[in-house]
Amino acid sequence: MKTSKVRFLLNNDDVVIENIDPNLTVLQYLREIQFKSGTKEGCASGDCGACTVVLAELDENKPDQLNYKSINSCITFVGSLHGKQLITVEDLKDGAKLHHAQQTIVDNHGSQCGFCTPGFVMSSFALHKHNQTPSRSDVLEALAGNLCRCTGYRSIIEAAITANKSTEQDSFAQHYQQTLCKLIELQKLPKPALSGNNHDFISPKNIAELAYELTSEPNSTLVAGGTDLALSVTQNLATIDKLVYVGNVKELTNMTETEAEIIIGSALPYSKFIDTLHHYYPELGDMIERIGSKQVRNTGTLGGNVGNASPIGDMPPALIALGASMTLHLNGEERTILVEDYFVDYKKTVLKPSEFIKSIQIPKPVTGQTLKLYKISKRIDDDISAVLAAFFIEQDGGGKITNVRLAFGGMAGIPKRASATEQALQGKSLNKESVAEAKLALATDFQPMSDVRASDKYRMTVAQNLIEKCYLELQNKTIETRVMNYA
Repeated sequence: MKTSKVRFLLNNDDVVIENIDPNLTVLQYLREIQFKSGTKEGCASGDCGACTVVLAELDENKPDQLNYKSINSCITFVGSLHGKQLITVEDLKDGAKLHHAQQTIVDNHGSQCGFCTPGFVMSSFALHKHNQTPSRSDVLEALAGNLCRCTGYRSIIEAAITANKSTEQDSFAQHYQQTLCKLIELQKLPKPALSGNNHDFISPKNIAELAYELTSEPNSTLVAGGTDLALSVTQNLATIDKLVYVGNVKELTNMTETEAEIIIGSALPYSKFIDTLHHYYPELGDMIERIGSKQVRNTGTLGGNVGNASPIGDMPPALIALGASMTLHLNGEERTILVEDYFVDYKKTVLKPSEFIKSIQIPKPVTGQTLKLYKISKRIDDDISAVLAAFFIEQDGGGKITNVRLAFGGMAGIPKRASATEQALQGKSLNKESVAEAKLALATDFQPMSDVRASDKYRMTVAQNLIEKCYLELQNKTIETRVMNYA
């Protein structure tokens, strides 16, 4: 049953929206309909953080708790607000008294022109709601998606660090139970829908409803975090006829583990599974921390990163190297394929009409296996890769390579394996000779293109050098292990 309404809390106020174009972003809704101008537009692409707001939502694992997260309102569609609490910078102060996330900015002289300040305040607010005693590295991670061009970051960082020193409860803590009860009631409502300007939005609650929507209208556009899709609207001024939001589909937003693998729902945000992957594959966890910003990782999903088939997506090369698989669903029937078999050509995949990604399965590591990941980009944080190299190497007790998978992003129209390079290494020991052969073989695997991020020559040279870097790091690790064993 379509309600043609989306309901949520704007601070503590119950809000019902209907007859609104679902292509509208949360930022546009706040500024143009609610006239809340504290939230700024800096880039409309999720890069600068000036538009940062905070969402409070029910914790799936602890239904009696709320989860606060920062998001980029400029690339979030308004329909995804259903059943959540939206908090903006105007909502923080209690009467005339500033919230401590705001007051510390004042005390530390953390604002000059002030355009970016609301975003920094909201990122700091979300951090302290999630972590009462954040370290300096926690603060740096939380603020990495917020840019300032005039104040300098030292005073802003100090403000965020000292914001946790206040022991006084804010208004959100005081109204915690009231907010919790309201959101629980909103979740009981039928699946939300929204229509306006001949565009539609629907939010299925389970996989059966999702399959029905896609079977009924195969041309519908799936959206989870929208961190890539929304750019077609905000940057290219496109309009999407029907959005099907998968962020409320229970089967797509969970993670389970078996003895052999980690199963991640396609609509589960990065921030919900990064710790688990970091536990099994530390380098993978570190790499995920460089995907976008905290705001992006709070909404962006693994299914979205794989599904849009970008040749510069960071996760596909890592998944291919690990031999990960993915489960596809079509109207009640499922099939499982290797992630590497999903990609056909630039932005083309094996997905059939009305079929969607249900989950991604990642094998757990065993003794003798090594995963090395290298992301080459102009900035460390919040930047797109020029080259992403993923090396999975399995060696026997004598150091001979028994299994090898090398995958690259940014080197072709799709993320793909370097088959000739793998053959050059298979069955051999890692040494200067085998690495030299592998570097030569790589030139037969790829003919990279030149674009604004890197030239073809740069990409090839970097990719070849990363093979040698991997060898040197593994050699150094072996030497360290021998020294430790000797000691």
